[in-house]
Order: sequence, then structure tokens, then C-alpha cells
Amino acid sequence: MTPKRFFNFFAVAEAITWALLLIGMFLKYVTKTTEVGVRIGGGIHGFVFLCFVLAVILVGVSQRWGWKRFVMGLVSAIVPFATVPFELASARAGALDGDWGLGTEGREPRGPLEKLVAWALRSPWLALGVGLIVVVIIFVVLLTVGPPGS
Repeated sequence: MTPKRFFNFFAVAEAITWALLLIGMFLKYVTKTTEVGVRIGGGIHGFVFLCFVLAVILVGVSQRWGWKRFVMGLVSAIVPFATVPFELASARAGALDGDWGLGTEGREPRGPLEKLVAWALRSPWLALGVGLIVVVIIFVVLLTVGPPGS
């Protein structure tokens, strides 16, 4: 899977989960009919948000994004539906082109973060398992703490 397809998947998933959350909020706060949409949509959105942040880190480090693109990638997850325009702009700028910069055929990693990303790209199934565990742990901690403002 190319960085472009990988990032596109998470950018679109993040936008879809924003829609789920906003529909849930509409049902809870405007129509006052149910809280189920916020519970389900919010949970799914939170999980996909964390996955998108990991995708930004993985792609950004591997493809040597500058700090501005990195920050904009992270900020795009906070603004509803902004991940898709960010992904499109990054693709137009060539930031998602080519193969993985730290993949099997890529450059030698320098520094701890590049070494971690290179390991993840060279051992994708193990990295997927570890990444999923990390996201689940963060997700459970955040659920335990509670929603913002509670």
C-alpha cells in the first residue's frame, strides 16, 4: 500500500466519523431525541481520530514532511471534515507521492522516530498489532477520563 492510499483511507474515515458525531450531536442537542448517536458516533470518531494521528506521524516522518505540513495534518483532524482537503492539498503538493521513504527499499533511518517508523513499515503486521494496542490503550484511558468538559 502506498503512502497516498494509506493516508487517503484515514483522511476519509476521519471525515466520515465527524459526520457520525455531528449527526449524533444534532439528535442529542437539537432534536433532544437520543444520546445514542453521540455515544456511538463519538466513540468511533475518537478511535479513528487516534488512528489518523498515527497515520500523520507515520506518513509525515517517512515522507519527510516539514513541520508546517505536520502541524497542519494534526490540526486537520480537529476541524470537522478538514482531513480530506488536507489530504488533497498534500497529494497535489507531492507530499504523498512515491513509495514509503523509510520502507524496505527506502533510505536509512536517522534518529529514534525515523527508526520506529522504519520498523513499522518493514514489519507492518507486527506494527499494526502494536499500533492497534496503543490506540486501544489511549482510547480506554480517554474513555475513563471522560468526554471534554465533563
